[in-house]
Amino acid sequence: MKFSNLILSGIIISALAISGCEKEIVSRNMQFEALNPANIDTAAWRWKTILLTKADEFPVASPIAITAPDYKLELLEIKSWQNKMTDQEKDIVKYWSAGVVLRWNEIMRELVAKYNLAPYQNEDNTYPIPNAANPLAYPYFPFSNPPYAARAYAYLSTAQYDALVSASYYKSLYKRARPSVNDPSISTLISVTADFAYPCEEAVAAGASATILRLMFPGEQDFIQEKLTECKNYRIMVGANVRSEVEAGEALGKSVASKFVARARTDRAGKSVGTPPDWANMETNTSAKGELAWVSQESPKRPPMLPFFGKTIGFLLDTNQVVQGRPAPPPSTNSEQFKKELDEVLYHSKNPSREKMKIVHFWGDGVGTYTPPGHWNAVACEDFVGLRLSEVRWARNLALLNMSLMDAAICCWDAKYYYFNPRPSQVNSEIKTLTGLPNFPAYLSGHSTFSGAAATILGHLNPGRATAYSAMAEEASLSRLYGAIHYRSDIEVGMTMGKTIGQKAIERAKTDGGE
Repeated sequence: MKFSNLILSGIIISALAISGCEKEIVSRNMQFEALNPANIDTAAWRWKTILLTKADEFPVASPIAITAPDYKLELLEIKSWQNKMTDQEKDIVKYWSAGVVLRWNEIMRELVAKYNLAPYQNEDNTYPIPNAANPLAYPYFPFSNPPYAARAYAYLSTAQYDALVSASYYKSLYKRARPSVNDPSISTLISVTADFAYPCEEAVAAGASATILRLMFPGEQDFIQEKLTECKNYRIMVGANVRSEVEAGEALGKSVASKFVARARTDRAGKSVGTPPDWANMETNTSAKGELAWVSQESPKRPPMLPFFGKTIGFLLDTNQVVQGRPAPPPSTNSEQFKKELDEVLYHSKNPSREKMKIVHFWGDGVGTYTPPGHWNAVACEDFVGLRLSEVRWARNLALLNMSLMDAAICCWDAKYYYFNPRPSQVNSEIKTLTGLPNFPAYLSGHSTFSGAAATILGHLNPGRATAYSAMAEEASLSRLYGAIHYRSDIEVGMTMGKTIGQKAIERAKTDGGE
């Protein structure tokens, strides 16, 4: 089976980018050809939005006349920039021309990797909790663990999608020609789509993306602004848009994203941590059922990771559906089936092979990486590049993927803390894990749930790769058994749940107008 060395190297570099408290973003700047869509999807304004009530919910004023002095000055800005473009500016053009939705997804992944680091304990052996109100103080906010990351990817992609659907409406309404049409002396330095220029859709995506990134990573304001400015200026440098088109696009993107920010602030994710009495109550309730309860194996014991994330409001399933779809219990810790599965984990712990260890490490997705949801974003993005998608279709596809991944996190975390099942190494001290041990209950496997959901929706969006996605999901799932951190029940039930959630995303895809 062929898996991407490019993705693996990016994940390794992300891990190496973490250095104690001094955290720097290491941008991979993967080189791709300039985006040249096979279909520019001019009717995307008819597609079903996620939060917007209609494509023109936020008004965009008419563009200035092409005969106006201000417009002529904007044309001069393009010429001035192109007459003295530096090597650094040429690199900026090359970077952003690969696709704005793609690059903002990469930026999100880089930030997730940078902040995917659990806080260190205090001198009194308690653990500090990151504080969004003071993100620059240790422990830095956020700790971008898998549920947090899945949610962040989802809000980025869905905001981009709605913003670009809205942009499609106004482009079709105003029909503003490209600068090179209005002034033939303007050079266009990249292939530019033959549709309309106002508002600039790349700036729309950038405005939406920057707004979501500022919410999710409030300590990165300067970095996010730097990337936003680069993205906007790139469109002017290449002669694709004048400044007023770019500014109108950014404003629209920010307006649309404001709806997603408002939703994020009320989706209950902020209450996911809980309190020490809550955590103790989960252990007590499990023990009262006659089952062995999960306990943290870190020293000192670390509070459980986001035990109430299962109550977060998702995009594809409501809270009642999450509870109703909760899987059946895992094998009782007193049962023969449990002993059988525990022995299987012990076998893998004591008998690692080179091939299995390769799988364990490839799908490890631990500290300093994009997390499992980000790994699947990397897989998707690498494949989508070859499909020559429009920006709005890029956003749609990633929105469908990431809505399924966020809901997978919600459903998985709901089950984890409802059953509070112990990890294999907690039950049998002979079991030595072959990868990092996550600080949350075993049943069911997050990797398996994420992978089942991702492979299912990606197989629908890119059917030529459906078999490969399914094989990758199976491998990702088995990696957790090979790594001796999950029982077979965890991975099998997780895959089943993930596929069910991925199917929900397919149902949406079939009715959103983008098929």
